[in-house]
Amino acid sequence: MPFRRVLRFCISFLLLGLLSGAAAEGLARDVEAVLAEARAAEARFEVRRALELYLEADRLRPDDPVTLQKIAQQLSDLSLEVATPAEKKAQAVQALEFARRAVALDPTNPVNVLSLAICYGKMGVFSDTRTKIEYSRLVRQEAERALALDPDYDWAHHVLGRWHLEVAALGATARFVVRVVYGGLPPASKEQSITHLRRATELAPERVPHHVELGFAYLAAGRGAEARASFERALALPARELYDAPAQERARAALGARAG
Repeated sequence: MPFRRVLRFCISFLLLGLLSGAAAEGLARDVEAVLAEARAAEARFEVRRALELYLEADRLRPDDPVTLQKIAQQLSDLSLEVATPAEKKAQAVQALEFARRAVALDPTNPVNVLSLAICYGKMGVFSDTRTKIEYSRLVRQEAERALALDPDYDWAHHVLGRWHLEVAALGATARFVVRVVYGGLPPASKEQSITHLRRATELAPERVPHHVELGFAYLAAGRGAEARASFERALALPARELYDAPAQERARAALGARAG
């Protein structure tokens, strides 16, 4: 090959490499800009906008487990906005799929694992009895796995606390039917619910839902004074996260019912 052709080839190859590198760098900047905008929308409780932006980030940089978990979270959070059960179920199905993908890519991240537990819980609402019970088992399994990965993960304690409270609230007849027909559920107790929820409030005392759910656990255990204190603590906190205001409404209703 003549020297000039070799030289042109080398220069072209070098330019191609430089252009590819510049394109990759520009793409990385674009993704980070989209993610920053998505986080800002999420902080403003603009769930639909945050979902659109996280989906765009996934298109720009596919299979990032953090982004996939965020998409699952936004889809799950949209249940506060959509009107019909069919819409809620469709979003729950999508959320579960994204959560599964996030865990498959990064199974050691407790946030991903707990997101999967929460999505199973959401799906249980729209399922038949047999599937609902299976999802309930999976909620506990994945929440415990998240806690094993991070024993100080406050939301994992929260989810386990709620699981114990809901399962312990089943009446004797219902538990008998579940055991005989569907193979039963893991053991649950109000005491374990209080233990987990109290630990959640210790780890993240600024989070409203922890105090609200602890209040309901205390109520279920017949500890009225402690329930009142938990509800009042929740109402004294500022509403900073998406679920804070609805949780505070539940606390107000519980206090009103007790006063009445």
